Amino acid sequence: MELNEASLIESEIMLRNLRMTKEVLETRRSIARWLALSLGVINPGESRLSAVAVLDAMINFQFVRSIDPNYADLEKYINDNWELMNEKTLRYHLLKLKNMGLIENSKGKFYFRPPSFGDRFDASAWATKLFEEEHRQIATKIGDAIKELKNKQQ
Repeated sequence: MELNEASLIESEIMLRNLRMTKEVLETRRSIARWLALSLGVINPGESRLSAVAVLDAMINFQFVRSIDPNYADLEKYINDNWELMNEKTLRYHLLKLKNMGLIENSKGKFYFRPPSFGDRFDASAWATKLFEEEHRQIATKIGDAIKELKNKQQ
């Protein structure tokens, strides 16, 4: 019996462990790009800045200003600090971040998925708890699969 492997995927996590060099820390844009690459928002060598700009805007509102922005807030920040971005592109990247499980939205406001506990405007708490529950679930399933595989060998 052939399995439809795509239908088995419940979620995906892309995290990259990147070196944080002094060159990375030189500008806000290079730090935002490093974060986007680390979180899997962009791929290595990708030159498009629109996804990085949207991530930077979300970080600015949540962790610098401690507020949940609406669409107009994000658009203004990006247009003032990055480059003009059309509505379709901004909405595309917000949906992409939502589908990745990084952000959520409610009542016209956007925010990073809150940590299981702790202050959601605390960058350290958010980063620490970001994927902890998902990692634990995946680790448990992998352990169970190895046990089952081991049982099949006997």
